[in-house]
Amino acid sequence: MHSERTTDATGFQVGERHLIRIHDVAFGGEGVGRIGDFVVFVPFVIEGEEVEVELAEVKRQFARGRLVEVRVASSARVEPRCRYFGQCGGCQYQHIAYEEQLRLKRKQVQDLLLRVGRFGGTEVLPVIPCPEPYGYRNRLMVRTQWNKVERRLTIGFLRHDSRLVVDVEECAIAEPVLNAELRKVRLSPPPRGGLKVVLRTMPVGWEVPADSFFQTNRFMLSPLVEAVKKCIRDSGVEHLADIYCGVGFFAIELARELKGFVGIECDQRAIKAARKNAEAHGVANGRFIAGLAEERLPEVLSGLDPAQTALILDPPRVGCDAWVLNQIRAVRPVQVLYVSCNPATMARDLNTLCSGGIYKVMRVQPLDMFPQTQHMECVADVRLQAAGGGAVSGRDSAATCQESDQTGLAKTP
Repeated sequence: MHSERTTDATGFQVGERHLIRIHDVAFGGEGVGRIGDFVVFVPFVIEGEEVEVELAEVKRQFARGRLVEVRVASSARVEPRCRYFGQCGGCQYQHIAYEEQLRLKRKQVQDLLLRVGRFGGTEVLPVIPCPEPYGYRNRLMVRTQWNKVERRLTIGFLRHDSRLVVDVEECAIAEPVLNAELRKVRLSPPPRGGLKVVLRTMPVGWEVPADSFFQTNRFMLSPLVEAVKKCIRDSGVEHLADIYCGVGFFAIELARELKGFVGIECDQRAIKAARKNAEAHGVANGRFIAGLAEERLPEVLSGLDPAQTALILDPPRVGCDAWVLNQIRAVRPVQVLYVSCNPATMARDLNTLCSGGIYKVMRVQPLDMFPQTQHMECVADVRLQAAGGGAVSGRDSAATCQESDQTGLAKTP
């Protein structure tokens, strides 16, 4: 065992063992410790723990370590429910008590807003917990891989530390019906390795094409809608543009709060489903159009009064195209609601949106859509700023826009 020391990165070797103290858990799930001034990332640890690690990868400025033993455990450490935890890459936090997971995720959002978004002092509300921290996931991507050594097909999920597949018989965070489907796949496996099998339970009351997006946790659908509704009601807007609308979930759920809405989605099948979903839910005060957001957004925004319009941005994990953000900055709807499953790209995009003081992030509401994992959902309430620096509401933004036009501020992209 090497004692703690200060040294250059090149002085460390793969396979060395060190005793380190964990001082943080970064977004992504890895604990952060140091050997002297040299940073070491370690999975499956908790802030405050003292652990023995074996260096698995050494870079110029940091290393990654494999947890060997927890010497001094955190009071928040619990027994993982899943027997594959620590091998399978699907979960990062099963060893952490649920209340501590919520505290940790809130802190990670705060850190990302400051470090990536450059937002100091932005209010991040406590994370809304999931009522079912296990057995919630309604979609699984099952992978197959030929094991040359054992000469058999491995069926399961990718390891946390490689592209190899862990053989998995059940998933602790999946809905029970999906575990039944997983057992069927294992009994009648695909003909060869390298194939993927998608298992999915469809949400009640919604039409969702096989490859179209829908939230993966039905227990958190209502809290997510309520978080967005609260923002809409607070701003007093009358119209909504739902960008990346998918099968129309947000637009349809919010329709009764508004005079009208329009949804944009590039997935043609999702748009057809959105129209059917609107009809099934008795919603007739909006429309759904197919196309890329960057192509259809100018047309959509030109037909809406920005002083009475909120935009919902619910992009993929990679975030928004910069052109879309700049188009929003040019038109200046009074409210933008950024819904994201990746707080890092959210923080980056909010920095672009708020550049120059045009918009301000009022608050961020995290929701634990993905318990036991590094992932989380966030709703950021972003408002147009008045000339004096205060937030504008849908009730008073017409006068503000007129004032901005007279000063030339509204024309600045």
